[in-house]
Amino acid sequence: MALIEAENLTKSFGNVLAVDGLSLHVEGGEIYALVGPDGAGKTTTMRLLCGAMEPDQGRVRLAGYDLAREPDRARNELGYLPQRFSLYGELTVLENLRFFAEVRGLPRDQWLPRSKEILEFVGLAEFVDRRAEALSGGMKQKLGLAAALVHHPRVLLLDEPTGGVDPVTRQGFWQLVIRLLRQGVAVVISTPYMDEASRCTRVGFMNAGRLLMEGTPTEIASRLAGRVLAVTGSPWRVLEQIARQDPEVEDVRAFGDRLHLRLRPGSGRRVARRLRRAARRAGADLEGVRAVDPGLADVFLAALEGVPDG
Repeated sequence: MALIEAENLTKSFGNVLAVDGLSLHVEGGEIYALVGPDGAGKTTTMRLLCGAMEPDQGRVRLAGYDLAREPDRARNELGYLPQRFSLYGELTVLENLRFFAEVRGLPRDQWLPRSKEILEFVGLAEFVDRRAEALSGGMKQKLGLAAALVHHPRVLLLDEPTGGVDPVTRQGFWQLVIRLLRQGVAVVISTPYMDEASRCTRVGFMNAGRLLMEGTPTEIASRLAGRVLAVTGSPWRVLEQIARQDPEVEDVRAFGDRLHLRLRPGSGRRVARRLRRAARRAGADLEGVRAVDPGLADVFLAALEGVPDG
């Protein structure tokens, strides 16, 4: 059963079409990543899904409840962690959870045991009496997640929840999210990180308010199968220049310690031979040229440029 159903969501701000006919369905136990550049419409989509904004067109159903017709029932099934989650710094960890639980209408005999359970889940059980203002960035993030989960939601919306935190904290946060999937929660997360998107059940790539493509990470990456070469060597600027001059190289990008070349379909061997010859003539050290499996970043960059699938 789909716990999140969005049909033809459309939202404009003046002459700007922020979300353009977006539809998505997410089942329990799935995590769906919204990925795209700044201004793609990800945050507006999240606000439409949680009811913070009303769409100009379209509808949203959460756990079977129409968000426009049954807002209270729909929101009872929803946990939402916005980009800028507002904690009350002068309150303790437990007092913050009490506030968010009582706003949801939970009586003490429900919120207190649930708060203890969820703080144990996120790893904050030892800090119930610490003021929120004294928490580290990662701990504040976990408290935000706890507040979103305190009422047992079946739907969870996370708007770039790991922005600005260190890699270790990001890893810990994702371990918590993956544990939620085992409980049957449906999750939509917006993220700028391709490594995070690759962990998700399905990925949707947005640009200019539209959903350009969606599928599993493997399905999306396969769109450029056989069209990416990894080049290593030095000096980089010379190798990059050589690659950009090749008529069958569509794009050149730096990926860590190597260059990724996106090629025209079926040109891999020809391009590799030409690169080796051109590098020798230029006196460059071409250590390696090999075909590699494309990543999500390769496909999304190509999509932004309007490159058709191979």
